[in-house]
Amino acid sequence: MTDRVERAGLSVAQELADFVEGQALDGLDVSAEAFWQGLAELVHDFGPKNKALLEKRETLQSQIDDWHTARQGQPLDEKAYEAFLRKIGYLVEEGADFEIDTANVDPEIASVPGPQLVVPITNARFALNAANARWGSLYDAFYGTDAMGRQPQGKGYDRGHGARVVARTRVFLDQAFPIKNASHGDVESYAVEDGALVVDGNPLMMPEQFVGYTGDAAAPDSIVLKNNGLHVELVFDADHIIGSKDRAKLADVQMESAVSAIMDFEDSVACVDAEDKVDAYTNWLGLMRGDLTSTFEKGGKTQTRRLADDRTYTAPDGGTLTLKGRALLWVRNVGHLMTNPAILDRDGNEVFEGLMDAMITVLIAMHDLARAGGNSLHGSIYVVKPKMHGPEEVAFTDSIFTHVEKALGLPQYTVKIGIMDEERRTSVNLKECIRAAKSRVAFINTGFLDRTGDEIHTSMEAGPFSRKEFIKRKGWIIAYEDQNVDIGLECGLSGKAQIGKGMWAMPDAMAAMIEQKIAHPKAGANCAWVPSPTAATLHALHYHKVDVFAVQDKLKAGGRRAYVQALLDIPLASYRAWTEDQILREVENNAQGILGYVVRWIDQGIGASKVPDINDVPLMEDRATCRISAQHIANWMHHGIVDEQTVMDAMRKMAVVVDEQNAGDANYTPMGPAFDGIAFQAACDLVFRGREQPSGYTEPVLHRRRLELKAQRNS
Repeated sequence: MTDRVERAGLSVAQELADFVEGQALDGLDVSAEAFWQGLAELVHDFGPKNKALLEKRETLQSQIDDWHTARQGQPLDEKAYEAFLRKIGYLVEEGADFEIDTANVDPEIASVPGPQLVVPITNARFALNAANARWGSLYDAFYGTDAMGRQPQGKGYDRGHGARVVARTRVFLDQAFPIKNASHGDVESYAVEDGALVVDGNPLMMPEQFVGYTGDAAAPDSIVLKNNGLHVELVFDADHIIGSKDRAKLADVQMESAVSAIMDFEDSVACVDAEDKVDAYTNWLGLMRGDLTSTFEKGGKTQTRRLADDRTYTAPDGGTLTLKGRALLWVRNVGHLMTNPAILDRDGNEVFEGLMDAMITVLIAMHDLARAGGNSLHGSIYVVKPKMHGPEEVAFTDSIFTHVEKALGLPQYTVKIGIMDEERRTSVNLKECIRAAKSRVAFINTGFLDRTGDEIHTSMEAGPFSRKEFIKRKGWIIAYEDQNVDIGLECGLSGKAQIGKGMWAMPDAMAAMIEQKIAHPKAGANCAWVPSPTAATLHALHYHKVDVFAVQDKLKAGGRRAYVQALLDIPLASYRAWTEDQILREVENNAQGILGYVVRWIDQGIGASKVPDINDVPLMEDRATCRISAQHIANWMHHGIVDEQTVMDAMRKMAVVVDEQNAGDANYTPMGPAFDGIAFQAACDLVFRGREQPSGYTEPVLHRRRLELKAQRNS
């Protein structure tokens, strides 16, 4: 039984109250009384509105289900369908043109395109790695991955592979920072003369790309170059294993990599109670105060990780150049759906977790506003708000943060928000969603997996969906990705906010990422998600090749490429002559992904992890990937493509596969051969009760089952 204390009419878990009063409020000009009163008012005034918005989701879904059910077996009448969605208020009229007026936005958000990391806030080491991923070694990224087609051979330093890394890096330098009449591959000396960089006596083709150095001008320790807003540092060291063999003594090339990072309280964590939330809030507090550390064992040695310092250089004019050593941090709150037992309202009901997150994460971020050289140098707090359905819910979010700012004594619009364009009702009303928070929006981002999960659930009654791989090839997804950029540009986000693209899901496939992910900046996105700091360093290469703002200018001149009608083209299976083997393989692939993710979520509280797929290819999995797989099986069962017994057989078969894949994990509890554990039951709930889940979300099942397991362990 959780110990509780009363605060302003709220029943608060003792450990959460202790954290807020003993740590989060410490050093701030906000009293405990003001904080709790502000949170109580937020809960009591906004809780009923939150509940009403969720009820509207269900009402609209019921109306859509009825419409499709009445027309089963008939071809979709696109005009009638659109008219129906407008009639019930699912689609709203698009208003006049406007531009956002978000102010005090940091350059990492407004004017520096680059990679973006998303990491679970509950893992301090990962959070620090992401924050420090502002800079990364290109040599290390090339050397330690398959980025160049192979990885190093043997246990020691592979000199042949290392030489290829150096040569490949010199090619990049020639492309991004060309020298007149010379190549970086042939250089013997870099020097600074009269404020200019001279390379073997030759100037850069674009001298303005040289922005700083350290050490002696005649033989610098490092040189900083800048291209498309991103910095690159050439590090010289004659005693280094690489520098000692290099004609110019170039020991490393440091890339400005993850310009921004999202500290995630949502899809990549498993926070179900006060204990979990305090762990998450504690790490966020450490980041915002700048004192977070993580101590761990690696290679038999104890290491302590902390936030990187800023980097200081001599500017060409002799002045000082300071570059941030850390990514600009967003915090992703949970959406509007879930409640949490950490706080109960005056009627004994769990409060909406999104309200709790809004108040506490903003309070914590105030520590950053009070210190020099912190996260935001422009006095802003950046909050990503996921899984909003349409303009009403965005407007509700805007009003939540207005209340929070007033309660905490902050100027209105201190809090900037990121809108995840991942739910269908947001996609088809995106312009009006942006308008609903036009003074706060600093980010919009597509999310294919959640978007597909919602697509399947919303249109569950319309018919069986294509296999997952073919859903990706349908026209609606191209329209979705294009419209997101087009509307973002139309609403004035260029130069003021981020227009983002989704995750590269294969963390070990860097060669493929280098080949394919350049499509994101070419599409006009000034940030895109990557699964690791190393991937951020390699993805940064794309932003040196592509001038994103030039792409955006060209797109703006061409007008909008996609409209709502294309987004309403439901990706149903038009060709259904699947063999039994094809059907079974699709179901087993979905089942394996669900089980591999859920077993770690329930048993170990791991909200995101690298899960081997059915072919043993490691994929980054979170609740979004789980959602689409569960909804896909539920859709096929509902329409008779596969029966329940076949699905259960597949679940048991794949549970054994997952057990084998995790055999080396000492903390792992096998699901077979009994298949009666809570984790296996949770995975089955997601599939066999998938149609019942609100918007097809996985959170209600996962939270309930994780709490069940924690209670069992504590009994």
